[in-house]
Amino acid sequence: MAAPPGSDPDLIVIGSGLGGLCAGAIAARHGLSVLVLEAHQVPGGAAHGFTRRGFQFESGPSLWSGLGRWPSPNPLTQVLRAVGETLPVVPYHHWDLLLPEGRLRVGVGMEPFQEVLRQLRGEAVALEWRRFLLVLEPLCRASRSLPLLALRPGLGGALSLGGAGLELLARAPQLAALGGAFGQIARRHLQDPFLLHWVELLCFLISGLGMDHTSAAAMATLFGEWFEPEACLDYPLGGSPAVAAALVRGMERHGGRLRTGAPVERILVEGGRAVGVRLAAQAGGEVLRARRGVISNASPWDTLALLPPEAVPRRWRDRQGATPACASFLHWHLALRSGPELDDLPVHTVWVGDWQRGIGAERNMVVLSMPSRLDPSLAPADHQVLHGYTPANEPWALWQDLERGSPAYESLKQERCGVFHTVFDQLLPDWRERLVFELQGTPLSHRHWLRVHQGSYGPAWPADRGPFPGGSTPIDNLMLCGAGVFPGIGVPPVAISGAQAAHRFVAASAQRRLLRELDLPGG
Repeated sequence: MAAPPGSDPDLIVIGSGLGGLCAGAIAARHGLSVLVLEAHQVPGGAAHGFTRRGFQFESGPSLWSGLGRWPSPNPLTQVLRAVGETLPVVPYHHWDLLLPEGRLRVGVGMEPFQEVLRQLRGEAVALEWRRFLLVLEPLCRASRSLPLLALRPGLGGALSLGGAGLELLARAPQLAALGGAFGQIARRHLQDPFLLHWVELLCFLISGLGMDHTSAAAMATLFGEWFEPEACLDYPLGGSPAVAAALVRGMERHGGRLRTGAPVERILVEGGRAVGVRLAAQAGGEVLRARRGVISNASPWDTLALLPPEAVPRRWRDRQGATPACASFLHWHLALRSGPELDDLPVHTVWVGDWQRGIGAERNMVVLSMPSRLDPSLAPADHQVLHGYTPANEPWALWQDLERGSPAYESLKQERCGVFHTVFDQLLPDWRERLVFELQGTPLSHRHWLRVHQGSYGPAWPADRGPFPGGSTPIDNLMLCGAGVFPGIGVPPVAISGAQAAHRFVAASAQRRLLRELDLPGG
C-alpha cells in the first residue's frame, strides 16, 4: 500500500535516467510509494530532449528496437507494459554506412545484409557470415530464454525463475558461452577482415568497447532481434523524451512522483542503512527520508561522492572508485531547411574513418541521426533536425582543464567538432546553404547537463574479465541501477538494472505475480 500524500515515501530514487525511471515505475507498480529526484529540469538522463526555435532535439539513444510489438524481448517494453504504457512507433528497415570500403545501405535482417556482402565481398564471404549466424542461433535462443526481468538481486536471483528454471538448465552450455566476451566467438568462426570489422563496429555501438571486451550476451540479444524474420528498427514518435515521458506517466499512474530541479548532495546513512537523502543547497538543503531505502541511478563514481566516507567500507570504495570509464562524446545538432537531397538521406548513417586505427580511436567513428525523417513533428514544416555524435571516443584529457564558454574552450570545440563537417560534406555538400542553426556539445557539456563523471559514456567493465557488478551495495537498503551495474550499457540493460533494483524491495511472490500478468517466463 502506497504511503499517504505528505508522508515519507517507501523509496527514493536518485536520477531519472531510464534506469531510475524503470526502477521507480516497477516499484510503484508493486504498490510502493516512490519519489524520483532529478537534478535537471527534465527527466530522461541521457535520453532527454530539448527544444530550440521550434526544433526538437534529443541527446541520447538513437537506435531502438522491440518497442512496437508484444510480446517483446526488450525489457524496456516489458516495464512500460507493466505500468500500462505503450509507445507509438514508426518501423524502418535500413541504415547507411560510410566506410573505408565505400558507402553502403544496409538492411536490417539476415537476407538484406547477405546481399550487401555478395556485392561487396563475394558469395564466399556471404556464406561465411550465414554460417556464423547459424552458430549464433542457439546462443540467441538461449539469450531469449533467460528472463532477466525475473531475476532478483544477489546470488540467489535465479531462484525466482520458477518453471523457467528447467528450460535454463537445458540451455546451460549456451548460457555459459554468453558469460564471456563476444570476440572469442567471432574470431573462432570468422576469417574475412570486413566481417571482423563489422562485428567490431556493432560491438562498439552497443557497449563503447571492442568485441574482445563486449558481453556475448548483449550481442546475442542484438543478433536475435536484428536477424530474425521481418526484423526492423523502431523509432518512438517524439523520440527518447517520449520514452521517458511514458515511464513517468506509468509511474505516476501507480502513485509514484517525479521531482525535477532537485540535485542530491548526500545519501543519508544511519546504522549502516540508507535512510534518505539531503538535497543540495541550491534546492534548499532539504532532508528527505525514505521508509524502505534508496536507489541510485547516478554513476558508480558519482554515487560514491554522495556517500559519507565513514559509512563506506574501504574495499568497496576502492573498487567503485577504480571503475574504468569509457571515453566521452562530441555532439552536433543541426536545424536544416528541407530539400530533395536532404530528404533522401536515411534515418541513420555511421561513418568509420580507418579500420587500422582501431574502432575506438578518437574521432574515428561518427553516428548521424535524422529522426525527423520519420517523425515530422520534430521540426517545423519543410525542415529537418539532425543529431550527430562520436560514440565513446572523445578523450576527457583534452577538456578536463578547460572552462565552458572560455575562448580556449570555444576554439577547441570548433576544431574537434570539425569532424562532423567533414563527414556530412560527403552526404550533403550544400548543407551549409540549408543551415538554420548549429549547436555543438563536448564532454564538458555532457558532464554539466547529465552530472556524469568525466562526461563518460559509462563504465567500461571488460566482459573478458567478468560481468558488470551487481546493483547491491554493502550499505543496507541502498541499491544501484543504470549503466554502471549488471547488465551494463545500453537501453535494455539499464531497464533491467532498474527493475532489478526495485525488486530488491518487493517479495519474490509479488514479482512472480507480475511476470504471470505479463505472460513472461518465470511467473
